[in-house]
Amino acid sequence: MRKLIVLLLSILPFIGYSQRIITEDITNFWNAYDKIVLEKDSLNQLELIKTAYIDKGTPGLNGIMQARRYSAEEYIYAINHYPKFWQSVRNNTLKSTQFSKEIEDGVKKLKDIYPALKPVNIYFEIGILRTGGTTIDEMVLIGSEVALTDKSVITSEFDNRYPHLRDYFNTNPINNVVFLNIHEYIHTQQKETIGNTLLSQTMMEGVAEFLAEIALSKKSPNPQIDFGYKNEERIKSEYEKEMFSPNIYNWIMNNPNNQFGMRDLGYFVGYAICKKYYELSTDKMLAVKEMIELDYNNETALINFVEKTKYFGQPLSVYKAEFEKKRPIVTAIQQFKNGSKNVNPDIKTFTISFSEEMNPNFRNFELGPLGESNLLRIKKIIGFSEDNKSFTFEANLEPDKQYQILINYGFRSKNQYLLVPYLIDFKTAKNP
Repeated sequence: MRKLIVLLLSILPFIGYSQRIITEDITNFWNAYDKIVLEKDSLNQLELIKTAYIDKGTPGLNGIMQARRYSAEEYIYAINHYPKFWQSVRNNTLKSTQFSKEIEDGVKKLKDIYPALKPVNIYFEIGILRTGGTTIDEMVLIGSEVALTDKSVITSEFDNRYPHLRDYFNTNPINNVVFLNIHEYIHTQQKETIGNTLLSQTMMEGVAEFLAEIALSKKSPNPQIDFGYKNEERIKSEYEKEMFSPNIYNWIMNNPNNQFGMRDLGYFVGYAICKKYYELSTDKMLAVKEMIELDYNNETALINFVEKTKYFGQPLSVYKAEFEKKRPIVTAIQQFKNGSKNVNPDIKTFTISFSEEMNPNFRNFELGPLGESNLLRIKKIIGFSEDNKSFTFEANLEPDKQYQILINYGFRSKNQYLLVPYLIDFKTAKNP
């Protein structure tokens, strides 16, 4: 009978709502940290962060390292260069277990407004200052060295590496860690986590921000919301120009040194749209369901959702047409006609012409549909012309072979409009 009781107790969490909050990686980090700071040899330090922290990591640690591309070498750099920061944040990160009950209560409240909520695990991690919270593979990942901070945390060692963190730490994020967890938990319920356009990413973030507020009956602690409403028309006017752009970084995960002096204003735009949708809905539970289950990368569904709010002054098709009209295009490859089947394999230099002056600080090449085996491999970048209307590079060709390379929207015009992607696709002639 005792064995049966023990067995039942061991499986009970999985009978009901089997979400867990896992903090063991924080303990492992500080154990590793204490050994690393006593070790002077850099190779030994690297081995310690691997064996004492990374190799012992939970799926959450693996997830946050993947999501933010953290490496063992970067951990060692941060430990060696920011000693005052780590000492000032240590005690706060060790408080992670104190929030478990509040977070569990918050998840229950979220389930009250969205009964279809799927259970996921929450992992408190120590990362390297690039996220306070994110998700991957149906896990909530909290970067405790960012999320569990307060105004006492020392940032003087950062120089210009993390320009937004001082202001963020001054807001005492540790007081809002429950709200952050519910925001990220909502992301795990959505169909996508990466949007195809600024509008789709904005709506993903806006849904999470607004519904965390509804679930917790607590005003969003993020300053973007109040700031946004005070500057709404100016923000909306600028946002309308970029909403269909695949580039999100003027509005999300950007620095505060922009025209508004406030980062992450895409969160506000998404929040404001969702708030209006919710207020206009007679069935609030259905509105919550529609927001979470929206197919954000289905442009038709997304536009239909947003236009129900009449948040913007014109139909979204108008903004899309205006955006597309202003994007630069590739007008020619100077050495041959794109699509040719008998290009001279002795050609070494390739010059791409654009429809207008480009920003010389941006460029982006990607694989074509045929993949790496048919990639036109760039040997040498010569760069933009004096008028920035053409770009030249060198590559070696083989006879009787098809080549592709995608000139992508990393290229942008002088006025920051992203290039319409252009596939260079041609075949070289056979040897005579």
